Amino acid sequence: MIRLLSTAALLALLTGCGDGQPFEFEGEETTDAGDDTTPDAPDDDDGFDGDIEVPPGTTNPTPDDSIVRFEPEGEAGGGFVRTVSYNAAAQSFTVDNLAFDGVGPYQPNDSPDTLGGYAVFESDRTVTDRVNGEEVDQLDYRAIYGVSTNRTTVDGERLPVSRFAIVRSGDFTGYGFGGFLYERNGGMELPTRRDGQAVFVGDYAGLRVFDGRGGQELTEAKMSIAVDFTDFNSSEGVDGVLYDRRAYTRDGADIVVNRSGSRREDATGTAVLDLPVARFTLATGSVTDDGEILGSISSRVAVDGRVQDYEDGTYYGIIGGDLDTGGEVVGVLVMTSNDPRYDGVTAQETGGFILYRDANR
Repeated sequence: MIRLLSTAALLALLTGCGDGQPFEFEGEETTDAGDDTTPDAPDDDDGFDGDIEVPPGTTNPTPDDSIVRFEPEGEAGGGFVRTVSYNAAAQSFTVDNLAFDGVGPYQPNDSPDTLGGYAVFESDRTVTDRVNGEEVDQLDYRAIYGVSTNRTTVDGERLPVSRFAIVRSGDFTGYGFGGFLYERNGGMELPTRRDGQAVFVGDYAGLRVFDGRGGQELTEAKMSIAVDFTDFNSSEGVDGVLYDRRAYTRDGADIVVNRSGSRREDATGTAVLDLPVARFTLATGSVTDDGEILGSISSRVAVDGRVQDYEDGTYYGIIGGDLDTGGEVVGVLVMTSNDPRYDGVTAQETGGFILYRDANR
């Protein structure tokens, strides 16, 4: 069963972001959203190695800065979401820069309205032409919005330490338009002693869309990330695992999955959906002095007694808070795979997470 928060608990979680007034989740010191240029390349000694690049957003951050990142625009349609806002009083979610996603704010998803403790919203199904009264069908967008339970003060404003947003639609035969954002408010304080390691644990929620067919699916899981402070600004200083992943239809019904890492078939001989454990590729993991992490993530399955690569992708994150007493990590990962249930269909899963190190969790 999907782990649902009660309406009261969900309202308490989200209204904790402020006094009920709407806020915008966007960057101020970021690259121009309408500019095709990429942000300044990281310095050689900042810990980012290989072909993976930090997403666009805040340029040249320091450990004391707030940081916002968003999905780069891609040929598949991702990266079109650069600004979202949540209105606590109305319990609504507004997304900018997507066509045919309604004219009003997104509303809480009918079922489920949360995944892994994060809020799920859906766009309007139809819009009425005010001149002739005709109904215009809309694309079915879903959004996941995650907010930290911790707060910090930035320029006199009380804000969550971390938050993320993901928007996707299954009404395309390709991956379609959408985007993701994630941010840290305030800075990061490194531990006084740089001779230890830390583990951050929490929940994950994702949206799956497809190339080769339409449709959208939802996922939730547990996730943990380990950081080695001894080698904080070098490669191989971060590791992580995504586990206990479950999948649902966009209306919340369970999808039969196999989480053991072994592919199997149903009674008709059709392969069922695999959602095995996914792990960070340690050799690609990097972390910068300002607290950003990124690297590769992948999973494997056993088919006819042979282990094969299944999913692969990239994770991005930001460490925030005081690491002497706790801290947290916010981020997003994107993985693609061949869908075992269909010929010629690939799946793209985009998920977000906020993981905590607090001793009392």
